[in-house]
Amino acid sequence: MIQFLLRRLFYGLLVLWGVLTLIFFLFNVLPGDPARMMLGQRADMMSVEMIRKDLGLDRSVAMQYLKYINDFSPISVHSLSPQSYFFLDKQLYGVSLTVLTMGETSVVLKPPYLRRSYQSRRPVSIIISETLPNTFILALTAMAFATITGIIMGLFAALKKDSFYDRFSLVIAAFGMSLPSFFAAILIGWLFAFVLGSYTGLNLTGNLYEIDDFGEGLNLRLKNLVLPSFTLGIRPLAIILQLTRNSVLDVLSQDYVRTARAKGLNMFRVVSRHVMKNALNPVVTAVSGWFATLMAGVIFIEYIFGWKGLGFVIVDALNHYDLPVVMGSVITIAIIFILVNILVDVIYSWLDPRVKLFN
Repeated sequence: MIQFLLRRLFYGLLVLWGVLTLIFFLFNVLPGDPARMMLGQRADMMSVEMIRKDLGLDRSVAMQYLKYINDFSPISVHSLSPQSYFFLDKQLYGVSLTVLTMGETSVVLKPPYLRRSYQSRRPVSIIISETLPNTFILALTAMAFATITGIIMGLFAALKKDSFYDRFSLVIAAFGMSLPSFFAAILIGWLFAFVLGSYTGLNLTGNLYEIDDFGEGLNLRLKNLVLPSFTLGIRPLAIILQLTRNSVLDVLSQDYVRTARAKGLNMFRVVSRHVMKNALNPVVTAVSGWFATLMAGVIFIEYIFGWKGLGFVIVDALNHYDLPVVMGSVITIAIIFILVNILVDVIYSWLDPRVKLFN
C-alpha cells in the first residue's frame, strides 16, 4: 500500500509540474501586459515599467518560471538580504524552517507560496480558500444528485430490460451526454428562473450565502444551489445511468447470480447482496473521474449562474490577465484531481479484492 501511494504521488507530482509549466508558458506567449491592464491604457511608460519591475515581469521568461517554481516548492532557496521578497512577504509563507544556510543563501522549508493577485494585491491562497468551499459544495451536490439518481434509474432500467422505461432512460442518457454544459446552463436558467420563475421561486444568479435586505448579516440561500447543481449533474447522471444499467445486466447474466436465484433467494436479496457490489466497480471509477472533472468544468456553470466559486474567480482573472490567480486556481484543481484519483484506486481495491494495489 505504502509503495503504491508513494509511486502514485510521484506520478502526481509529474502531472502537477506539467500543468504548472503548460499554464505558465501559455500565458507568456499570449498577447497582453498585466502592468498595462492594471494601470489602464493611458498610463505613461515609466509607471508601466515600475509596475513590471515590481511584479518581476522585467526578467526573462525562464527566470520568471524558475522563480515561480522556487516559490511554489515546499523546499526553496532564498536570499538572506532584508530587501529580498522572501523577507518582505515572509508572513505569506506561513511557518517556515531554515534547513541550511550557505553565506547569504538559505534553504527554507515552507508551505507553497502562490503569490499575490495582480489586480487586488491579495494573497492568492486567501482568494482560493474563500472561493474553493463554494465550488466544492456545488460539485459535491451535483455529484450526489447524479450518483444517487443515476444508480437508481440504471438499476431499474436493467431490471426492466426492453421495457418502455428502459428505452426512455436510454434516451435521457443519450440526451444528457450530448448536451454541452454551457448551453444547458443557459437553457435551464432561462426556463426555470425566467419563464417559470414565478412558479419555481428560483433565481437566475445568486450565492449560497447572501446579505439580507438590511445589510445586517448573511442568510443561507439553498435554493440558489438548485439550478447550478442540477445543470452540472446532468452529464455525469447520464453516464452513471448507462454504466449502471450495462454493468447490472452483465452481472445478472453471471452463473453465481443464477445459482443464487435457483436456491430460492428473492430478487431483492440477490440484487442487494450479490449484484450491486460487483456492478458498482465501473460506476465508482466514473464517479471519481467525474467529480474531479466537475471541479475543473464548473467554470461556465458558476459564471452563468453567478456562483462565487473558484470557476468564477478563474474567468475574472482571465479577463484581467491575472496570472497568479489563474496559476494558483489551476494548480489547486490539479491537486484535487490527483488526490481523488488515488482515493478511487483504493476504493476500487476494496470493492473488488481481485484488484491489487501493488501490481
